[in-house]
Amino acid sequence: MKKKFTFVLAMVMLATALLTACGGETEKPADNKDDNRVVIYSGAEEYRNEYFLKRLQEQFPDYDITIEYMPTGNLAAKLAAEGTDTDMDIFYDLDFSYAGLVEQYLADVSQYDQSIYVDDCKVENAHYLAATRNGGAIIVNPDVLAEKGIAEPTCYKDLLKPEYKNLISMPSPKSSGTGYMFVKSLVNAWGEEEAFAYFGALAENVLQFTESGSGPVNALVQGEVAVGLGMTAQAVTAINDGANLKILFFEEGSPYSLYGYAIPAGKETRQAVVDVFNFFHDTLVAEDKALYYPEQVFVGQENNIENYPTDIPYADMSNNTTAEKSRLLELWEY
Repeated sequence: MKKKFTFVLAMVMLATALLTACGGETEKPADNKDDNRVVIYSGAEEYRNEYFLKRLQEQFPDYDITIEYMPTGNLAAKLAAEGTDTDMDIFYDLDFSYAGLVEQYLADVSQYDQSIYVDDCKVENAHYLAATRNGGAIIVNPDVLAEKGIAEPTCYKDLLKPEYKNLISMPSPKSSGTGYMFVKSLVNAWGEEEAFAYFGALAENVLQFTESGSGPVNALVQGEVAVGLGMTAQAVTAINDGANLKILFFEEGSPYSLYGYAIPAGKETRQAVVDVFNFFHDTLVAEDKALYYPEQVFVGQENNIENYPTDIPYADMSNNTTAEKSRLLELWEY
């Protein structure tokens, strides 16, 4: 590669290379301007991807559209490694901090009206557009707490108590944007030294630092842990599917990340890609908010999802830049 990437990007690129070595390379479709094939890589959950694909097939029955799930770090690594010579026509739900690492490979989308977005979702010199605000929470399984005779936690430092040993799940910030947003929120709230000392102590009680952000909610639903540092939206989905979970926000507030979608440079010359991207912009992103992730991206957006918290107290996520993320992740040892 011509460019030296940061530590975090190098690590996710290594993970992608290992996956490729195990599974073989995917043959790339011919880059034909008349080609009706559109390949989308998405960091969204499978149920959301299934919904997107269904709607796209309804809207464009003559297009050959595929959506492949890929964790956001691996998605960024794929684009960093392949540049514009990629089979990816569109990506969806890539963390802003990762998108910033690969924006040199992305088509200019500044022609799209950004007045529809709330201020922190506007992207200057846009090469990607906002899709999702992913908020985090402390999620508990009351049944496991009762079984273990443990009181519901009221603050982060409660999670350091010995009775929580092996009963906490958190995503690894090195592989999950969800894990990183908890780290960044406490660095902002407490200062870097105190925050990292806290996570060092918390690691003693963590059963597993999961690879993906969905890991803690899955572990909670299975009754494997009592507490998870996870995604609010996934907890609500589990609750609406019948799981007995409770969503808590501590004094420091709900950490959050912003996720975007984009077109790799050169792909915008194909009409099928532009049509699909426009359908995301005009229709699917709004439907995604209405059905699954209602936290505010658009001006005037409403949250009508059953059991979804309203008036969420958000954490301070200032200075959440690509460079800062890389720097902090180099300090993570757990």
